[in-house]
Amino acid sequence: MRLLRPPPLGVDITVEERGEGLLDLRHGDDLVAQTRPAQVAAPTLAPPSYEEAIEASRRCVGFAHHPFPTCFVCGPQRGRGDGLRIFPGRLTDRELVAAPWVPEDSLGAEGGIVRPEFMWAALDCPGWFASLTHARIALLGELTAHVDRRVHVGESCLAIGWHIGSRGRSHEAGTALYDEDGELCGFARATWIEPRPTE
Repeated sequence: MRLLRPPPLGVDITVEERGEGLLDLRHGDDLVAQTRPAQVAAPTLAPPSYEEAIEASRRCVGFAHHPFPTCFVCGPQRGRGDGLRIFPGRLTDRELVAAPWVPEDSLGAEGGIVRPEFMWAALDCPGWFASLTHARIALLGELTAHVDRRVHVGESCLAIGWHIGSRGRSHEAGTALYDEDGELCGFARATWIEPRPTE
């Protein structure tokens, strides 16, 4: 998925199919985002333990400074039952950020399985924390994700992120989500873009 402009909130978005898996997402005449089929490689790194993720989360820089404190995924001003509340923090011995995640009931579909849009959301913000260590403002430009298995509501999951590389204001990051047994359930690669400085 490639975002072409900030998505409007609280409004209907029209989805137009263009064939061969291509979709346009529009708000009125404005093209907001486009999707296309793509491949993303699964990570080969070993995840930290759940306990290590809990400790790392306590060091989340977003608690001290967050440019988007009401972010649905990682905003510290979101209360329990309102958003994902994934707060990634740096591990002390590895170049990773990690956070625990226990999906709330409101995120579930029939059978208590987390809805796919929330699986994608969980693979979003850990990449920002991994790439911009001091929580500088950056906007998601592109996200390519793959979900093998959707986790269950109430399951103790683990989200991680790592920095891949930077070029100017553009930063690439990888993310992954594991279930309570340590099985890889989803992974993604994202491009984050820092806005141009205002004069």
